[in-house]
Amino acid sequence: MAAFVIDDAHAEAVRKLGTILGISIPIRTSEDLNREQASDVEPFQESLPVPEPSQEGAIVVVSADCKGVPLVRSALAAEEEDETRQPPASSAPHQRRGQGEKANRKRMAAVGAVYTIEPFVRTTDEVIDELQRKKARKRRPHPQHKRVRADLLLGKVSLFLWLADELCRRNPEGTKPVVFLSDGERALHDRQGEYLPEGVTCILDLLHVMERLWKVAWCLFEEGKQKAEAERWVEDRLRILLEGKVGHVIGGLRQTVTKRKLRGSCRKTVWEVIGYFDGNRSRMKYDEYLAAGYPIGSGVIEGACRHLVKDRLERAGMRWHPDGAQAMLELRATYLNGEWNAFWTAHMEREDDRLYGKLRHIG
Repeated sequence: MAAFVIDDAHAEAVRKLGTILGISIPIRTSEDLNREQASDVEPFQESLPVPEPSQEGAIVVVSADCKGVPLVRSALAAEEEDETRQPPASSAPHQRRGQGEKANRKRMAAVGAVYTIEPFVRTTDEVIDELQRKKARKRRPHPQHKRVRADLLLGKVSLFLWLADELCRRNPEGTKPVVFLSDGERALHDRQGEYLPEGVTCILDLLHVMERLWKVAWCLFEEGKQKAEAERWVEDRLRILLEGKVGHVIGGLRQTVTKRKLRGSCRKTVWEVIGYFDGNRSRMKYDEYLAAGYPIGSGVIEGACRHLVKDRLERAGMRWHPDGAQAMLELRATYLNGEWNAFWTAHMEREDDRLYGKLRHIG
């Protein structure tokens, strides 16, 4: 059941098990089993040995992001009532939504990853070539002993406590350089400053930087007719950023707003990008990061958000109770960390101990 549920909806898992064993299990029982099994994840993780130093990379990478989980109406109403101390608004099934209000309300799950990796020194041209043609994939070093985790119930504080603990386990002497990769969200960097040790190199994910450049490009060029011009514009600004000249790009964007006399949404978009770059200047020293061989892209955490959260918890029509979603996240993290078989051995040993205790009590 657990193996089915980790990938499929509870109803589908129950159907599969019924087909194989010819038995009928209520969906509620599957959900309860999932919560019960997840209660053993934390003790199991605390018992895991530290990877051998000879199998680790020279750089420790810590990354964090957030991903929304759709909740049932009752859970959202309870949250709103806690926040406002007032009864929630009517939630009739066909109530008309207000302007800008989304149909599916979500709570953000904090997702984190820790791994080690070998340095990968590159030039600006090599990075641009890699982004455009993917030629560096074969020679890029692979993350070692990657571990991921997500926390929905307690959020960022709980996640960063785990990240700090994992960092101490993987770098007890503090001799390895530590890199913190994120998308620039202020709350993540605030937590990083509170819970991770001093001396961490904070890097703004380059893919999020490129997203902002493309947003500006489509304000300056027609998407259907000037794609080549837009690509050249993005590549030129990306090259300047990779050379560590963030101020040049910011200044150029400010001049663009004035010279092109941008108005409306385009003007707003460009100023938002200017603010994003200006607020993250200290995390955009890409010339230094490339020379040191540090990673500058958060593909690992983006993949974790997709595989850990989105692929299972954001399917069409799904709504979760917070504790059920947390249980699923913990079991999926165990699976994605490659700890599934070891976890089940430990879980069944605990089940045997619990059953033996009950039998002794009865007898």
